[in-house]
Amino acid sequence: MIADLTRTERLWAMLILGALGLVGLAMAIGGRNDLLGIHGWIVLAAGLGGFVAVMRGRDAPEPNPERLNEYYDAPTRVGLILTLLWAVVGMGVGFWVAALLAWPDMTFDVPWLSFGRLRPVHTSGVIFGFGGNALIATSFHVLQRTTRARLPDQISPWFVLLGYNLFCVIAASGYLMGLTQSKEYAEPEWYADIWLVIVWVVYFAIYMRTLARRKEPHIYVANWYYMAFILVVAILHIVNNLAVPVSFGSAKSYSLFSGVQDAMTQWWYGHNAVAFFLTAGFLGMMYYYLPKRAGRPIFSYRMSIISFWGITFMYMWAGSHHLHYTALPHWVQTLGMAFSVVLLVPSWASAGNALLTLNGAWHKVRDDAVLRFMALAAIFYGITTFEGSFMAIRAVNSLSHYTDWTIGHVHAGALGWVAMITFGSLYSIVPSMFKRERIYSQKLVEVHFWLALSGTVIYVFAMWNSGVIQGLMWRTYTESGGLTYSFIDSLVAMHPYYIARAFGGLLFLLGALVALYNVIMTIRMPAPAPDDAALDIPVQPAMQAGE
Repeated sequence: MIADLTRTERLWAMLILGALGLVGLAMAIGGRNDLLGIHGWIVLAAGLGGFVAVMRGRDAPEPNPERLNEYYDAPTRVGLILTLLWAVVGMGVGFWVAALLAWPDMTFDVPWLSFGRLRPVHTSGVIFGFGGNALIATSFHVLQRTTRARLPDQISPWFVLLGYNLFCVIAASGYLMGLTQSKEYAEPEWYADIWLVIVWVVYFAIYMRTLARRKEPHIYVANWYYMAFILVVAILHIVNNLAVPVSFGSAKSYSLFSGVQDAMTQWWYGHNAVAFFLTAGFLGMMYYYLPKRAGRPIFSYRMSIISFWGITFMYMWAGSHHLHYTALPHWVQTLGMAFSVVLLVPSWASAGNALLTLNGAWHKVRDDAVLRFMALAAIFYGITTFEGSFMAIRAVNSLSHYTDWTIGHVHAGALGWVAMITFGSLYSIVPSMFKRERIYSQKLVEVHFWLALSGTVIYVFAMWNSGVIQGLMWRTYTESGGLTYSFIDSLVAMHPYYIARAFGGLLFLLGALVALYNVIMTIRMPAPAPDDAALDIPVQPAMQAGE
């Protein structure tokens, strides 16, 4: 990293890191009796550590100007490793909290090991740590290949990648210490929110600056999805986290929204976070890496664009289906339900487009576990979007909501769609990113695939069964009109399914560990492949003839 920087760039890096260290020092002093102070020391350590690292390279020779003729892949390489590390951390904590539901005494009376503190660490670790790093790393890779342009500078990609991970560390440590903004999607402290906005603005600027310098006139569809992900997530994050801190020396803050307005804002944010963070960004990943790996053109480029605009418009209105049978106005609930049902059309257009792209390449799916990851991801995407539209219908929602069925639905998307397409994409680019001829062990990729598939199926089917039984038990009445089953009765009935869920999560975690080991061993392989920095673009960047 430091060897790639000119003296001017090193100076700018030291100024940024020095300023970050000063901010951390101010937080540590101002919040010495508060969580803010602990986070101040974390920020100070990050700033000083980076400053010292850059300072140690101040006498390094100027980098070779020829480097500007190649893609800048160093941030992508580091991002791939961070993705796998966060996968292991987030899924490891997820296995632990799943085990806590089956065996609650496993907290051992340690507050940091309680479900309430670990659950947001798990969700944030896998969504933002694992998923976010995967999106940042792959977007930098895809952006350069599809524009035939190098990233605009050397500093801003590192600022985005490392600054984002600093945000993830601050958020996770805050959850462990028991402080969030008390929302459904547990949100970190107000100063962490501000920091993420700064990082995200720089991220969007990188995208726009690179597109402005592109040598390929056509903007490939993957970039449309990545840009929607970056832009809309920024809007969602800012609006949902509008808050007033108690003081600048305290981590505590109060939301500007309350009551039903807060609920509506929360689910506008929550469902669109699923739409643009966990769907649009990963569709960008799919639209580049699946055709590339299959060696086939996208079945219909026009369909991919129609799907993009359909998803972008319709998802924005669907969040209120999470608030059926609440104080939210009935017409708003109905609006969310209607758009959720119609949303199936553009969602299945993308899933079908991906699977039809594999026409003529199914023999590769049979023989190549990496491509199988991607094909399975497209299948799970189709299943999950159908299920989501179905569950948004008010009559179905009356059975499914607040039950484990929703948990099964979420993890069908998280494990089957998001994680599968991510692992497939990572496996496809790790050898070229680290200039190796192949992945260390194709057999381990096979092992990972079957661990991931088995874990997902066990987990999702356990939660589907658990959720339906829960819903039925909660709405079963005696002849006198009382409830037939108590809540404890339903909880006892769930116990075997909770054990199955923990086992499924363990299998998926083992798969992530296999992937981390396989990638580390690939990096350690001694034989480098020839330089692959040639300017390549997707198999089919323009519309097919006849469309």
